[in-house]
Parts: sequence; structure tokens; C-alpha cells
Amino acid sequence: MNHSTDRSVLRVKREIESAASVMAAMAAEDELHAAVAAAAEACVRSLQGGGKVLFCGNGGSAADAQHLAGEFVSRFNFDRSSLGGMALTTDTSVLTAIANDYGYERVFERQVQGLGRPGDVLVALSTSGRSSNVLFAMEAARQIGLVTVGMTGNQRGRIVELADICICIPSSHTPKIQEGHIVCGHALCAIVESQLFEGSGEKTTAA
Repeated sequence: MNHSTDRSVLRVKREIESAASVMAAMAAEDELHAAVAAAAEACVRSLQGGGKVLFCGNGGSAADAQHLAGEFVSRFNFDRSSLGGMALTTDTSVLTAIANDYGYERVFERQVQGLGRPGDVLVALSTSGRSSNVLFAMEAARQIGLVTVGMTGNQRGRIVELADICICIPSSHTPKIQEGHIVCGHALCAIVESQLFEGSGEKTTAA
């Protein structure tokens, strides 16, 4: 390997070690575990009552919102019926219409107002905890009667005030927060899927 390749290999090692350090901190944090479990229980209650789970976020967090919604609607660990998950980040006509007519900070709020129903859950991702469009969505969700789940980092921000349940990753570094969000999101999906289908006799091809 040349010198440039050596540096790249060391960078890969440092990135993995950094991720492992955050994961170790997450593994030791009881408050985090309890928050993920509580969020999963809220999703289970909503889905059992005919509700749905809405997801939103910006940038990488938008991708994470879509990722987690996909785990609900398709499947996670095993084949079963589809679950009501929806990412508010995917309809370009809706997003651009709202951004044009009302401003970008309203792109999720308007969707929550139109799609959200009492008893639904909103999972809102913001690594800083200060994304205005995410906060407006959470305010709208609370007014309607949705359970609000915030996912953020250790800087927390105003998202903590608006979240019924807050999942706070012990990092201030955006990529590491996002990595933590996916780990916690997958744990949430596993709990929801297990509670709704394991032992129910249903492990069939997704509807």
C-alpha cells in the first residue's frame, strides 16, 4: 500500500473506533434504553388501535425517516402483515407545494395537520434538536393529539420540550448521532414487530 492508502486505512479504523465508542456509551445508558422501549410501546398501542407512525427529518435524517418507515411497511426481521408507517419526506409535489406556498419550515407541519390523527405517533429526527420544520411538526402533532417521539443528540435543543419521549444519542457529532439513530430505530422496529406478531401465529408474507 502507498502512503495515501495507509492514511485512508487508518481513517477507516478511527471512524470505526469512534462509532464503537458511541455505541458503548449507548449500551451503558439506561435512560436511552427506556426511551426506545417507551417509543416502541407507543407505536404498538397506536398500530393496535388502527393508527399509524409518521416519520420526518432533514438530510441524512430524512433518509433515516424513510428507512424506518420502510421497515414498518415492508418487513424487518420476518415476513408479516404490513404496518402503517409513513415518511413525510418523500412526496416531492407535496414538499415543494408547501415550501413554495408556506415556507420550508412548514413542510412537515402541514402534512401532520392533514394526515395525523389522535393516537398516531410522530417520530421526528433532528441531530441538533433545533430544526424549525421538525419543531413545527411536533407542535402540530401535540395539538392534534399524536404521541411525539424526538430523536436527537446530546445537545438536545428545543426538541426535548416538544417530545413526549426523547431518544438522545450521547454524541454531538452529526454522523455519529445518525448512526445511533439507526441502531435505536432498528431496536424500535424489532420490538414493535415482535410484540405485534411473535406468538400471534402470524409470520406470513407481508401484505
